[in-house]
Amino acid sequence: MSSRPIPGSSGEVLRELPSAYEPHRATGLLHLPRFIAKCKYVKRHGALPASYAKNYKRGMDRFLCLHLGIDPAAVEKIVHECLDANLGDDEIDRRLVALFPPDLRAAKWNREYVQKGMTPAGRDFLKEALTNMGCPDRTADILSITDLMDFDEGRIE
Repeated sequence: MSSRPIPGSSGEVLRELPSAYEPHRATGLLHLPRFIAKCKYVKRHGALPASYAKNYKRGMDRFLCLHLGIDPAAVEKIVHECLDANLGDDEIDRRLVALFPPDLRAAKWNREYVQKGMTPAGRDFLKEALTNMGCPDRTADILSITDLMDFDEGRIE
């Protein structure tokens, strides 16, 4: 039987975040639903748990925004303004689409995103992370950073 993460080994886990593999409904961009959900969490709770805060508007959030040529703070601002005005997800999506460049290059981003961690250095990072989680036997199953996120949050058995 394959191992599972030691509870708490990666810090607090937010299981309510969308899967790393869930595309944004208005753009098709992977990771954007997670970034939006983290922005909403920060607005509602004041901050993310430390295990997520260290990469908030950095890490994959920043990589996505670099791909789009925008500042991560602009995404956060739109989400927070819409929440302040009690506007829904449709308005968040409308404002984000207006912020983003016309050519999202979604297929390019999505391919690069799901392959993060597949370089030799990335494989070393994944091996270390899985070892710290008590799951060194899972290195053949967890092949990318996106896999690691879904594994940590319980979406990969």
